[in-house]
Amino acid sequence: MRTLYLAVGLSYIVTGLFVALLFVFVFRRRFSGHFWGAALVAIVGSFVGGLVDFFFDDLIRILTAINGVFNIFPPLIAASLLLTVFSYLSERKDEYGD
Repeated sequence: MRTLYLAVGLSYIVTGLFVALLFVFVFRRRFSGHFWGAALVAIVGSFVGGLVDFFFDDLIRILTAINGVFNIFPPLIAASLLLTVFSYLSERKDEYGD
């Protein structure tokens, strides 16, 4: 059972890193802390999405699941949402100086 939790946790971390890479290097968004700041926020967002998945499991299970174990959409959506907010706040900080 521990290996299942480890696999899901690692999947959330990889999902968060992927979203951070996407936002920093593909969308060219600026963040406080550059890539590592974005990665930290995206990983936290991915775990928040995992909690959403846990609490609304019945509804989300109806929508979709990968192999019946890992649902990628809640962590992906939450990580993207948190990174969008963090990017907005980082840009606002740059406008007013450090």
